[in-house]
Amino acid sequence: MRFNLFRQSDVPEKYRSNFSHLYLDIAWFGILSGTAVNFLNIYATRLGASGLQIGLLTAMAAVVNLFLAIPAGRWIEKRHTGRAVFWSSVIFRLGYVLWIPLPWLFDAQGQIWALIILAFLMAIPLTPLGVGFNALFAEAVPDRFRAQVAGTRNITFAITYMLTSFGAGYILKSLPLEIGYPVIFAIGAFGAAMSSYHIYHIEPLLEEKFPLPASPQLDPALRADSPRGIRSALRLDIWRTPFRNILLVLFCFHLAHYISSPIYPLYNVRVLNLNDNNLGTGTALYYLTVLIGSTQFRRVAQRYGNKKVTGWSVAGMAIYPFMLAGAHSIWQYYVLSFLGGFLFAMVNGAYINYMLENIPPDDRPSHLAWYSIVLNVAILASSLAGPAIAEVTGLVNALIIFGVLRILAGFAILKWG
Repeated sequence: MRFNLFRQSDVPEKYRSNFSHLYLDIAWFGILSGTAVNFLNIYATRLGASGLQIGLLTAMAAVVNLFLAIPAGRWIEKRHTGRAVFWSSVIFRLGYVLWIPLPWLFDAQGQIWALIILAFLMAIPLTPLGVGFNALFAEAVPDRFRAQVAGTRNITFAITYMLTSFGAGYILKSLPLEIGYPVIFAIGAFGAAMSSYHIYHIEPLLEEKFPLPASPQLDPALRADSPRGIRSALRLDIWRTPFRNILLVLFCFHLAHYISSPIYPLYNVRVLNLNDNNLGTGTALYYLTVLIGSTQFRRVAQRYGNKKVTGWSVAGMAIYPFMLAGAHSIWQYYVLSFLGGFLFAMVNGAYINYMLENIPPDDRPSHLAWYSIVLNVAILASSLAGPAIAEVTGLVNALIIFGVLRILAGFAILKWG
């Protein structure tokens, strides 16, 4: 196997600092994700959370985003993208620090609802962070390097995620619940702080910045409280462009992807009876193949294009819920974890680049704000629909249904995207 990592010596000097900080940002984010974020739903499940409560942990961010995405996009447009993203990340990630003392402050149900409330509050700065980071990535990385940088970021993330999730599983196996989870929450909070430090050093490139056209003096008929003014403020014109199809197929993808998320911890803990160490090992195996797949992403994307890689990989991701529905032992779980990472590496590397290819360079924040709304509508709908479908059909049948939805979403991207 030939690994397609590119060397810093192949990169022009003026881009190297940005690329290095993008890699270090995602490395520390991998530590956050492999510890605190990875085990949050498992922790809530062990505390006795229902499927609805687990869904709410994700849905809170989606609800807030629906109201704030457009204002966040306009706020980003008027500011230095890098500074706006940095301060949004700092305020958002302070919430992870507040996870640490929860086991010592509340009983089980109190902790669950505290986590849900914190998820709601953290979603306020998360909205400009989500809108702004994709814009910052586009401004900091020239188009010809984006597949390379995205693939290398996936590799870096996979390495730190894999190692820390495995280590977190060992910690949780060795320590009692009320000690082990604060420890991994603290490790995650430190990773979040270091990720924000590197975001601070990512600078938009002058050649990637496009000045917005000067706004003409508004006619009184177009003032903000008029219907046309409202449409202008909301940027509804974006839905009359070809980008509308991109938004719709990405909605299908995210809905099909996230709808199974509230079901996984319930199935893993209550049906497969996996402990935290088993889950950490399974996650490590999953991200081992994410790492391997990411080394091949650049070559695959250059050969087939980001749209085809996204569509076929989304359809292929149906393998994971299909196989999980048939799993009855820990070894089957390990095998499907190992197999599932490759296609995720392809999707995770391709779909953002696929979207950025279809956004005008001088209007990224508004387009990305609408993408953020579409993403969070999908997250909100899936967070509520996933547990409801599982309640009616049972966990196994729900996983099969969700696998079929991934296949349909993949074909939608290929046909209409």
